[in-house]
Amino acid sequence: MFIDTHMHEMTYSKDSFLRLDEMVSIARQKGLGGICITDHDSMGLKDYAAEYTERTGFPVFVGIEFFSWQGDIVAFGIEDYPRERVPAQEFIDLVKAQGGVCFAAHPFRNNNRGLEENLRAVHGLDGLEVLNGSTSAEACMKAAEYAMELNLFTLGSSDCHVPKKVGVCATYFPEEVHTMQEFLAVFKKGQMKPAYYADHKYHIIDIKSSMNLRAAWL
Repeated sequence: MFIDTHMHEMTYSKDSFLRLDEMVSIARQKGLGGICITDHDSMGLKDYAAEYTERTGFPVFVGIEFFSWQGDIVAFGIEDYPRERVPAQEFIDLVKAQGGVCFAAHPFRNNNRGLEENLRAVHGLDGLEVLNGSTSAEACMKAAEYAMELNLFTLGSSDCHVPKKVGVCATYFPEEVHTMQEFLAVFKKGQMKPAYYADHKYHIIDIKSSMNLRAAWL
């Protein structure tokens, strides 16, 4: 199944223009099996998303995009998180202590919010976002190179804030997941693949092929 693993809903991400029902509607049209709400420094939508999933049967997994001192990190499977900025390693350690998973978001985007060279300094990341729908091809390809060097899982996400971006990139999960427990279990196996949406379907990417990765922007 395909899941968009990094998305922003307007209730708690003030730079988003998307409401959950609209996000799910577009996701269904594109063939996504689930979506992840990863609002900026907040998991405030968690209870509403759980009720929405129960009511509609469409999986909505709530995580967080946390802006550490070194850059943005997306995490799932946690209950507690800092209410102020802390070093990346401190946040990663907190996620691991709670049994959660985390990945570096758009590590080489040119907005000073990626971990960049700090990827080599921190320990405990599960993966890297190597395909981000709001990041340049060059930055994504550099992320893919680091993922191979550091032996980290690879993910694709839209990082959407507006309707046209929903589901433009996603992550292929080799098993069906419907609960956060299932999501975490499959995530930790590390067999996910980044994918992009074109010609009314998703295309899985081989990160070892720069031509294949660049195809997402053509």
